[in-house]
Formats: sequence, structure tokens, C-alpha cells
Amino acid sequence: MKSGTEMIEEARARIKEVSARSLVENAPNDVVYVDCREPNEWNLGHIPNAVFIPRGKLEQNIEAAVDREQKVIIYCASGNRSVLAAETLQQMGYKDVASMSGGIREWADSGGEIES
Repeated sequence: MKSGTEMIEEARARIKEVSARSLVENAPNDVVYVDCREPNEWNLGHIPNAVFIPRGKLEQNIEAAVDREQKVIIYCASGNRSVLAAETLQQMGYKDVASMSGGIREWADSGGEIES
């Protein structure tokens, strides 16, 4: 039986990660940010123009919100839920998806814009 930490670490080895700091310093123009946190977390602040889909509803709602050919950066609070979410999107056929390591906490600490 695996622990949650083991599952996250195994998924981390199979997905691409990009640091929040690098995104703040050199933000790509052609990326869709997907916030996979819970509604109360989203309401506290999020990346401007991010698509909000809680992790528990990702599989049901992502296809209506984001095309499989788009470049996707998925984030959560600290970068753990987003690892699992990125792996899910890869399994669903999304071609260019990455998890934002450090999450929105590192994004804010690096001077990234937050919208409420």
C-alpha cells in the first residue's frame, strides 16, 4: 500500500514541473493557468485569468474549459495536488502540461500578480 506522499513523488517523476519563480520572471504568453485548489482558496486570491477547476472536478470539467493542444500550467497552494492533476491531464491526452512547483505561495512570494 502506498502513502499519499509516495503517490505524489511517483507522479512527480512522470510529469514536467516548472517553478513559480521562473514563471513570474519569464511568463510565457501562450499558457493557460489552471487553478486546482478548493473554492475557499480560490476566493483568497488567484493568478489573473486563471481557469478555476477544483481537483475533485478536474476530469469532468477540463475538456470544456481547456483544449488539449493548449499549453497548460496547473497549480495549487504548494505544488502537491497539481502534480497529481498534471499526471491526470497527461493521461487524458493533454500534450503540453506542467505542474507549477511551489504553487501559488511561491508565485506570490516571487512577486507574481494575485487577483481576488
